Amino acid sequence: MSLAQRVLTIRRDPHSGEVLAHGGDPEAHSILQRSGFVPVVRYHETYHRLPTGLDQDEEIRLATRAVSRLQAVGYDVTADTAFATEQHEPHYLTLGAQVAHLAVRIREAETTDEVAAALTELTATHDGILPALAEVLTATADFMRDLGGPSDPYTAGGLRNLSEEQLRLIAFDLGGVRNKLADRQAAHPHRAPCPQEVTADEREKSASCPCPAPTRPAVLPPAPAGRRR
Repeated sequence: MSLAQRVLTIRRDPHSGEVLAHGGDPEAHSILQRSGFVPVVRYHETYHRLPTGLDQDEEIRLATRAVSRLQAVGYDVTADTAFATEQHEPHYLTLGAQVAHLAVRIREAETTDEVAAALTELTATHDGILPALAEVLTATADFMRDLGGPSDPYTAGGLRNLSEEQLRLIAFDLGGVRNKLADRQAAHPHRAPCPQEVTADEREKSASCPCPAPTRPAVLPPAPAGRRR
């Protein structure tokens, strides 16, 4: 990661009056969004702004909180005087980061049982992540349906379609993969620990594993093209 991605500015735009945040990497963008900012994606850049309709005191509160959170995890933030702070708000592990840790478990897994256990956290019927996500979509759909805007019922219908059709299909397919892995009871051929890594009489304990490397199917070279006439 380049040093430039660790640098951000949070300033009030002199022309529009909006509070804008520029710079940063995806982690910084997540912190901004959790601090109340809205992402703006343009053809040449992506930046963040505070929501419209806020009074000045609320803008200062949200921008100052963003500065504090960004500084807490090591970002170099240049901010207007109104937003500057020496405080570093504690940074807690987000729900998304906890879910992403399942990918770490799967990448390090040596057996089908371990992968099945990780996928169970996603697919468990009562309290898995995917059923919980379906509840969130349904609750949001119910909120949008009665909000009163002309397009709100259509938005609510789209959310229900995500929950009842697309997400249900994902949960069904992923649950099937989980169940197959649970029944398979096998070690991954390229991740199982090597029983011959260090022999009992080995003097050089840092010796590399003597097991042969796993063979891979040979890739045939492309057939030579015929001479053009």
